[in-house]
Amino acid sequence: MEENQIPAHIGFIMDGNGRWAKKRGMPRNFGHSKGAEVFKKTVNWCKELGVKCATFYAFSTENWRRPADEIEGIMNLLRRYIKDLRAMTKENTRIIILGDISQLSEDIRLELSDIMERTKENDGFIVGIALNYGGRGEITRAARILADKAARSEIAPEDISENSIEKLLYTAEMPPLDLVIRPSGEQRLSNFLIWQAAYAEFVFMDVLWPDFSKNDLISAISEFSQRSRRFGGI
Repeated sequence: MEENQIPAHIGFIMDGNGRWAKKRGMPRNFGHSKGAEVFKKTVNWCKELGVKCATFYAFSTENWRRPADEIEGIMNLLRRYIKDLRAMTKENTRIIILGDISQLSEDIRLELSDIMERTKENDGFIVGIALNYGGRGEITRAARILADKAARSEIAPEDISENSIEKLLYTAEMPPLDLVIRPSGEQRLSNFLIWQAAYAEFVFMDVLWPDFSKNDLISAISEFSQRSRRFGGI
């Protein structure tokens, strides 16, 4: 594939961890652990293939409804993988956390804030991690900021535009979203990057996330390269 056929920014909905574990008679957190390993591999595959940015849906605002022991397991897993995120700081990789991390434990929050600060000048590759994230909430947050500015007469209501909203999204410093990949057989966005996905291509795959492979990624990118992206034109 030519360079212009490679998506600059891919969003991954890491789905199917629990079902993968259940098929093997294991607890759901075993599936999350395996899924986290695939996350690390997928970052490297994206770099090898020429992708510039990859965003991973790790924990949604709706995921708080899951059993407490599963949530605790996911958070402990995140603590473990923070070490890998720190290692990426030496690989000219920028880490951007999407979502409201104020609800996370203080130790996780401080670690993630520090990693984002330390990598903000890195320009080799961008890894986005959506934690306590919801697309509707992201847009609502931007709208509230603009409404507050309008109330303070810092801007006029008619100055609010798509561009001014985009500047307040978590993805403001990322390339436009080109492709969303969702394994597990489900065919929906589940509140993931809903603004950014307006003209993204979707590839849904019948493979559970812990089984997602480099060949699956290549297959999805190959399908993307064959799409005709007209962005509303002819």
